[in-house]
Amino acid sequence: MYLASTDAVATAAGNRRTRGRVTGPVLALGAVSLVTDISSEMVAAVLPLYFVLGLGLSPLQFGFLDGLYNGVTAVVRLLGGYVADRRGGHKAVAGSGYLLSALSRLGLLLAGGATAGIGAALAADRLGKGVRTAPRDALISLHSPPDALGRAFGVHRAMDTVGALLGPLAAFALLWATADAYDAVFVVSFCFGLFGVLLLVAFVPAGPPSPERSPGAGRAGRRARAAAGARSALALLRHRAFRRVCGAAALLGAATVGDAFLYLLLQRRLDFAESWFPLLPLGTAAVYLLLAVPVGRLADRFGRRGPFLAGHAALLAAYALLLLPTGGRTLLVGVLLALGVFYAATDGVLMALVAPYVPPDRRASGMAVVQTGQALSRLVAAAGFGAAWTLWGVGTALACAALALTAAIAGAAALLPRTGSSAPPAGARASERTA
Repeated sequence: MYLASTDAVATAAGNRRTRGRVTGPVLALGAVSLVTDISSEMVAAVLPLYFVLGLGLSPLQFGFLDGLYNGVTAVVRLLGGYVADRRGGHKAVAGSGYLLSALSRLGLLLAGGATAGIGAALAADRLGKGVRTAPRDALISLHSPPDALGRAFGVHRAMDTVGALLGPLAAFALLWATADAYDAVFVVSFCFGLFGVLLLVAFVPAGPPSPERSPGAGRAGRRARAAAGARSALALLRHRAFRRVCGAAALLGAATVGDAFLYLLLQRRLDFAESWFPLLPLGTAAVYLLLAVPVGRLADRFGRRGPFLAGHAALLAAYALLLLPTGGRTLLVGVLLALGVFYAATDGVLMALVAPYVPPDRRASGMAVVQTGQALSRLVAAAGFGAAWTLWGVGTALACAALALTAAIAGAAALLPRTGSSAPPAGARASERTA
């Protein structure tokens, strides 16, 4: 009934054909994410400057908005996963999220300098991301062999990161050509976002392959998906392995300072021209692009727990570099390298880590539970760091964040299951019978 009796049997022969490469739907989703990330990173690259230097927001206000940008999606992630699993419409739900994010760029244009309007536009963007993320990641896992999930997510994230590289470059070029006209960035970002939606409609399959949606399933299959609702997804938390992964992700998220804060700290320490600020994410994205696939393959072969923890250790190294009296190229290269390693070893690896513990008919809902816990934790972390920076100064705030992350890594190491990653753990089959 569970992953062991569906994915494992259905992919036994297919693994010989797919070993060493990823499937077409994963590549199509990667193309959609590439174009969409150009859109989103164009905006993300200029938002810290636009808020703090352009609009004069305090670190506390920016911390709240940054937390909103990353954490407002909590309930919507659950709703998106529930609807996608119940209706079997992973593509339709993901597409609606991509469209909402694209339209939010127009909201930034209309908001002008009003903080409330900007907050609403950012909320719309994050709502769109929350709606699309779990169905998209569920499609990747359902279209990939279980023993190659790390590679599939690595390839997708690498393609996504190409967009992350091109987005800040486009923002930099537009700001240079238009004399810091942020409106031009928002308009071009909207056009790329809309193009991503069109790619999704044209090239991404409507649903997972058989056996999850076999022709004989019919009405019984729809009733089964309807039964797998939000309550059923949350019921997965009763199962020890899944609960431990969720707990570890949330714990580490609560000690994760957003990279926008780290970029602002770099700009302060190195005192370079504001026009160069949008290029900072390029260093992170370049490292991520180089390491995403190798780390995914490493996780498939030796287990996904180790790389996930190592990625957060790299983030801790970035905190340490900013606390030490280093400067110049050492500080710049070190922080960007550490951030790239962090994302390469955690983003896709977490989804590959959790997938074997979630049955196919609840894949989007289960992933949404993990992503929601992480998003809420990062909301708390961003707001808390912004408040600490405002009240105590940046040095004390960053030292507290480093201590918190050290404790979180130790706690997550104790929480994460030690089961191998290439096959479903023994407890997973039992958990499905009790769910």
